[in-house]
Amino acid sequence: MMFIIIGLIIALIIVVVVVNAIQQHKQKLEQERRSKVAKQKAIIDETEELIMNLAHLPSNPHIIEILNRRSANAMKAIVELMPESKPFKNKSKEFDARLTASKELAANSQATSDEPFILPDNEQQLVAILQAIKKIRAMLKSEQSKGALDAQRFMQEDKKFEAMQLKIGVESLIKRGSQAYSKEMLGSARQYFEKALQTLADSPQQSEYTQTKKAEVESQLEEITNALKSTNAADRAKKAKEEEDDLDMLFQPKKKW
Repeated sequence: MMFIIIGLIIALIIVVVVVNAIQQHKQKLEQERRSKVAKQKAIIDETEELIMNLAHLPSNPHIIEILNRRSANAMKAIVELMPESKPFKNKSKEFDARLTASKELAANSQATSDEPFILPDNEQQLVAILQAIKKIRAMLKSEQSKGALDAQRFMQEDKKFEAMQLKIGVESLIKRGSQAYSKEMLGSARQYFEKALQTLADSPQQSEYTQTKKAEVESQLEEITNALKSTNAADRAKKAKEEEDDLDMLFQPKKKW
């Protein structure tokens, strides 16, 4: 009888241990599932924010298609993780519809690379646009590495955003250089224009824009150099005059009182 009781106790302990192990395993799987869902939700949130930021950039239906596909794929991943969720299934259908519409728009659109990219005067808005461009380029690289974007399309779109990023950097430097020049801060102005010239020279994309801006910046640097020479010559003349006056004061005949 004692052996039976001991055996039952041991069996009960084993059952408890197994049940706990199963529960812990289920909890672990649930945590992993929630973590994966949260990751996909973060991708969707980031993508939707990027779509909103496109309003400040030249029209680009192909980028909208890429972003909509990214959101649709993320939502499909969530549905696979949570197949019992009806709201997520409905949301997935909405993203699929958006993707289909953006595909049609991209297929029927004309090339938009010639559309001018006009920089805003507001500094904060310019910074926001620059951050958005950097995020979009990182997104494109991520999608290409995952196989969701072919290499040719990646190169075409990335070059567009690289050109925009270059323009923001160069135009900002030129603007600051011009402001410094107008305040007669010639040394600071020269530094800004030299940095702008170096940025243009380092760009892997040499275009009509880079050539035009190079000529503009070089002309401005030449003007600053001439201004600095004139300023230095004037300073030297002034200093020489002051030294001459000091000598005159030193050797002039002393008055007799």
